[in-house]
Amino acid sequence: MPSTNIGISDAHRKNSAKILNNVLSDVFVLYTKTLCCHWNVQASDFRDLHLLLEDQYRTLAGEIDMIAERARALGERSTGSMAGFHEHTRIHEFDEHKDLPDAKGMLGQLLEDHETVIRELREQHGNVSDRQHDIGTTSLFEDLLVTHEKMAWFLRSHL
Repeated sequence: MPSTNIGISDAHRKNSAKILNNVLSDVFVLYTKTLCCHWNVQASDFRDLHLLLEDQYRTLAGEIDMIAERARALGERSTGSMAGFHEHTRIHEFDEHKDLPDAKGMLGQLLEDHETVIRELREQHGNVSDRQHDIGTTSLFEDLLVTHEKMAWFLRSHL
């Protein structure tokens, strides 16, 4: 395969891909956690919550693909295993050996997780823009930030 010559140094491409894979891990685990909530939520407003969570997990699925493909566009590997996602995520899954929280507890945890992703995107934005000179990843992070802020707003509105 030919080398990647897109105006970003090898070191900067590798660092951007590392950051992308960390964000990918967070979003993948958040996706899985959102699916769990979608499947297991119980509340008097079940239908509304079920549909909200469905919309959110579908959005997250699209993000997963965009983030992974951006790492590949940089000529680097995308994380693609559960072990890899768990190694690099900041998101905590529900404990399989404990009862799930009630609907408000689920939404509250998802809100905290989106806010974790938002803070990470904000923190890494300058890194990929200023230090890596990676306009493509910067643009992706801006789009992701807006989407996660909206999803957090929707969750917050239900609390």
